[in-house]
Amino acid sequence: MKVFQEGGVPLLDWRENLEFDGRGTLWVAHLTKNRVEGYAPDGTLRTSFPVPGPGGIRRGADGMMYVDFGVNPLARDGGIMRFDPAAARPRAERFVNGISGVNGLAVDADGNFYLSRELATGIVKIRPDGTKDEEWTRKADVFGTNGLEVVGDQLYASVITSTASPVVRIPLKDPAHHTTVTELSPNPLKIKLLDDLTSFDGDLVVASFRDGELIRVDPATGRSCVLANGLRMPSSVRVARAFGDHDPRRDLFVVEASGRIVKVTVG
Repeated sequence: MKVFQEGGVPLLDWRENLEFDGRGTLWVAHLTKNRVEGYAPDGTLRTSFPVPGPGGIRRGADGMMYVDFGVNPLARDGGIMRFDPAAARPRAERFVNGISGVNGLAVDADGNFYLSRELATGIVKIRPDGTKDEEWTRKADVFGTNGLEVVGDQLYASVITSTASPVVRIPLKDPAHHTTVTELSPNPLKIKLLDDLTSFDGDLVVASFRDGELIRVDPATGRSCVLANGLRMPSSVRVARAFGDHDPRRDLFVVEASGRIVKVTVG
């Protein structure tokens, strides 16, 4: 484990989410400073710009970057903003608003967006044109989702509010038939507070905010193991993608509520 970017005061310097744009920049949602930051492979801060309460951040099917905003229980508005990662001076513009309590974000191959809500039932689906798919959302009636990741025709979600710490599978074409892949906290007193998750080498890697762990889960069997520990309130994990000499087969990047960005090399 190697620190890519140092943090500040824990919880007051909260970096919430991250994503690689495939063009050599790591984009980070800095929650407490209300901004998105762009980093070079050597750790240099290339740019930053304001986004109110940024959360889940993902590369869209169109090459644009999308980021949740209003990730704050007191926020009056929330939704998705977007920006061009290739712009000399990126600037976020509103894409969808009027969705409160949002947190995680995922995008499928057709350009549909999925937003998690920690204190509500139903994963919100937004079509590429920005309209809401209300029927899909009603059928995806999972309460308390946080991290989201699309793998093929399945959407995987971590649930932060359940004492069982489950990971759930939601078929994109049949969301009512969602199933539990695994429960990572058999003891309800040891809830892991699952945060974001990513796909890695055929498995899922989930961040445990409470325990400071990355947990590897086999989506076919539900078997799990601790991939890394000793992190400080990890909130998101992503595989390095077209990011200098960082190896996507081995290198995972993690952001924490401590403010740090950490590189974890597997194997």
